[in-house]
Amino acid sequence: MSAHGDPIPMTAHPSGPLSGTAQVPGDKSISHRSLILGALAVGETRVTGLLEGQDVLDTARAMQAFGAEVIQHGPGAWSVHGVGTGGFAEPEDVIDCGNSGTGVRLIMGAMATTPITATFTGDASLRSRPMGRITDPLAGFGTTAVGRRGGRLPMTLTGAADPVPVRYTVPVPSAQVKSAVLLAGLNAPRQTVVIEAEATRDHSERMLRGFGAEISVERAPEGNVITLTGQPELRPQTIVVPRDPSSAAFPVAVGLIVPGSDVLVPGIGLNPTRAGLYTTLQEMGAELSFENMREEGGEPVADLRARFSDAMQGIEVPPERAPSMIDEYPILSVIAAYATGRTVMRGVKELRVKESDRIDAMARGLEACGVRVEEDEDTLIVHGMGPGGVPGGATCASHLDHRIAMSFLCCGLAAQTPVSVDDGGPIATSFPIFEPLMTALGATLTRDKA
Repeated sequence: MSAHGDPIPMTAHPSGPLSGTAQVPGDKSISHRSLILGALAVGETRVTGLLEGQDVLDTARAMQAFGAEVIQHGPGAWSVHGVGTGGFAEPEDVIDCGNSGTGVRLIMGAMATTPITATFTGDASLRSRPMGRITDPLAGFGTTAVGRRGGRLPMTLTGAADPVPVRYTVPVPSAQVKSAVLLAGLNAPRQTVVIEAEATRDHSERMLRGFGAEISVERAPEGNVITLTGQPELRPQTIVVPRDPSSAAFPVAVGLIVPGSDVLVPGIGLNPTRAGLYTTLQEMGAELSFENMREEGGEPVADLRARFSDAMQGIEVPPERAPSMIDEYPILSVIAAYATGRTVMRGVKELRVKESDRIDAMARGLEACGVRVEEDEDTLIVHGMGPGGVPGGATCASHLDHRIAMSFLCCGLAAQTPVSVDDGGPIATSFPIFEPLMTALGATLTRDKA
């Protein structure tokens, strides 16, 4: 089953040169946070460029369930009339977050210090993912959580009636955990402190500051020390959501691996905590350029141009770079298959608890396509076969994971024979226009009978 219906088998066929402009959707991380912080502000927040994928739409419905007024005015144009910090109402029904780990974990944080009770669920993929990494620090505020064995959804949270601030050290690099604790700290007294040994994406800190929260980030021997002063009155904002660098990775990838291609992807957010993939590609020798560098809504933005690159070499990706590109390892492993030599990706065990076990999913799929792969708990190694060297010809399992499905479809566009995925349906969670966008560039994608 797809995340939201019957399976949609899809096949990518070897394609000629891809060219044109790829207008990818808005950034998913910023879209989630825009809706949640807009709901916690007092007044009307206006958002343009919002990603209208299923994950974000589920978050919009959740904010309505907690009492905010959320209105769509046109494509990507939304407004949120917030209820203020600590103003969430108790939902009348279960909150279904679909496939979104970001959505459910941030929403849990946002309600954790309000004395209400809410039950959360999601699709089969989300129900298999661990929530203890969120509920453990939230318990420090006084929040209680009851879920299935292993800390899995469905799960009921009761927010703290008299929350206390916490000082929490994030055990593994996770922007979701950091952000959930900071959102909970908004309705706690005094100062909530989060310490992260390795920097993760900082959209929450930037956006909290923009909404008027008092938040500081200091570098200390133990890592980044983030201090939030609780119980502010958040001010509504006008937010322009930059285009998603994680979604941009797919048209960029085909631009690099399909012979003769030249693809422009404009307006991409290049926050340093998210841009690790593009640094890695440049180190591999990719023909990738950054044009029209600028800043929009407090985030660095540029237009990316990707040209076919027949001289890419495998490299060792520094493990400390993993937090800045954790969602891009699946498509990097595809690009690595068309490079020459080994690409070694270490420090990636977090991939095993994403929408699927992404290390296993990519390893098995690439092997089925004729690529030699090595793996252990924390490492993925791809032995590149050079431009046009991947045999293809496989049907790969998507495991209800949008990034796995898109990665193998990109692989098939440059392979010697077509590559199929058993279910392309989950792609709609983050990149609903993937199919028409890629087709407009010249890709040959077909939907097959289930």
